[in-house]
Amino acid sequence: NSFVIRTNTCGELRSAHVGQEVTLYGWIQYQRQGLFLVLRDFQGLTQIILPQDEAHSHVKKLLSNAPVESVVRVTGIVSSRPPGQENPKMPTGDIEVKAETAEILNSCKKLPFEIKDFIKKSEALRMQYRYLDLRSFQLQYNLRLRSHIVMRMREYLCNLHGFVDVETPTLFKRTPGGAKEFLVPSREAGKFYSLPQSPQQFKQLLMVGGLDRYFQVARCYRDEGSRPDRQPEFTQIDIEMSFVDQAGIQRLIEGLLQYCWPEERGPIVTPFPAMTYKEALADYGTDKPDTRFAMKIVDISDFLRRLDIQFVQNALSYPHGTVKAICIPQGVRYLKNKDLESLKESAKSKFNQEIMEIICRPDGSLKSLLTKFLGEKQQSELIQVLNMQVDDVVLLAAGEHKQVCSALGSLRLESADLLEAAGLVLRDPTAFHFLWVVDFPLFLPKEENPTELESAHHPFTAPHPSDTSLLYSDPTKARSQHYDLVLNGSEVGGGSIRIHSAEQQRFVLEKVLKEDSEVLSHLLEALEFGAPPHGGIALGLDRLISLIVDAPSIRDVIAFPKSFRGRDLMGNAPDYVTPEELEPYHIQVSWPLAERGKEKL
Repeated sequence: NSFVIRTNTCGELRSAHVGQEVTLYGWIQYQRQGLFLVLRDFQGLTQIILPQDEAHSHVKKLLSNAPVESVVRVTGIVSSRPPGQENPKMPTGDIEVKAETAEILNSCKKLPFEIKDFIKKSEALRMQYRYLDLRSFQLQYNLRLRSHIVMRMREYLCNLHGFVDVETPTLFKRTPGGAKEFLVPSREAGKFYSLPQSPQQFKQLLMVGGLDRYFQVARCYRDEGSRPDRQPEFTQIDIEMSFVDQAGIQRLIEGLLQYCWPEERGPIVTPFPAMTYKEALADYGTDKPDTRFAMKIVDISDFLRRLDIQFVQNALSYPHGTVKAICIPQGVRYLKNKDLESLKESAKSKFNQEIMEIICRPDGSLKSLLTKFLGEKQQSELIQVLNMQVDDVVLLAAGEHKQVCSALGSLRLESADLLEAAGLVLRDPTAFHFLWVVDFPLFLPKEENPTELESAHHPFTAPHPSDTSLLYSDPTKARSQHYDLVLNGSEVGGGSIRIHSAEQQRFVLEKVLKEDSEVLSHLLEALEFGAPPHGGIALGLDRLISLIVDAPSIRDVIAFPKSFRGRDLMGNAPDYVTPEELEPYHIQVSWPLAERGKEKL
């Protein structure tokens, strides 16, 4: 209560305060028949008893007539609640305040929705009236926890481990590769700034500058269009260190997360387990595995190879051909036929992958198109290989390794959602499974043109020490020193050891990625002036907090988020500007947008 005119908050009064005169400020949460109201502020709720005597009738009238969510001041005496009327669910449930004087500081007009967590509101309405949505208990809790976690991160990095908090520029220039960047016009004709998708180059330059340990709560920008649960502007905990290796960065992050982790979420155990990219793809079909539940992908190529089944032999004859499967526990009991059909349709539409199902009947026999190729002994062997139980359903896929794994990895998550919707608990909502994924490939074929390569992480990532020669002889086989941190199947961080040799960096840009290195001439030149070995990581703060509080969307942990189309529904941004405002930037908007702009203006 320092610096403010209240004596107490609405969440702190207890039996020890009985008899004291207090002044409270807050919002009217609830009223009942001119007898009492509940006053709310950021810390909690207090019940206010309205005076019933003639002398204070004006106070009763004032508070009784005030609309819900009006802002009021109440002064009164703290009293114990009558026996039997205590409310054990409220921290202030043993007391009430008998109002003596009151003042309406601001009356509230009719609300577009009730300020209650259990009232369902459309996402668009919540974002249009975000300042009202922020009054809800859940959003208050999310933002205060976020603030506390960031504060603890600062303590750990700056106070305990000597990191320097440095702000890097928001106006910069285009970076080759990676996500699409927002452009900002300048007053120089034809020249534009870019909003950085991360402070990547600056943090490397800070290492060249000898700062040794850098950290920033960094605002980042990506023009990724309409992507659900992504934001065009987001926040990273950005970190870079000199003279460090991959293990050092990993130990730092494990210690950081342990230090800032909220007590109410239970302790997290370090070191976090690690898995190679290759293992993650083979066992889970993704580079961000959710390890809270089993249902791993099983390779049954060797078992089926010796059988004369045409589609199996066709699949195995291809380079990287394979036959794999996942086993859905109790699938017969929990999944309907339409669910199995939707899973098969999903694999077909997203991955162009055919799926065959195998069902284990109550008598232990198998029901599948595959069984006509299998004798009794082979069926029994297959049940053993897949570890099938009665009522389990197996989804089998044959084809190219990466496609098969990706399809089954997607079906693994979709079937888990279906099982949980039907009542089978697979993923403990209170569990937090961290995982390091390491040994990524340094380069991947471009989707739009597989003969060209792009960086799996970014162009500044160093090759794995054992694979440096492969960078020059066969870059497609080179592994990188890139590591991702995964939590419950979501990527919450990614980093790498960087290239600190100008010669190697130029080779990657020009010879492997076929990029114009001139755009990065400042960085290449900096690497020639005695750049130390260095590496770093960025944690996605929005995603991390949303997982900690189990929010359905990252929008629930951001004070003023954009819609999934990148619009600010409250302030109606982006918006049109006049031709006169554009003139200094040498920009004209082409028709028909300009015509629509005039209508708006």
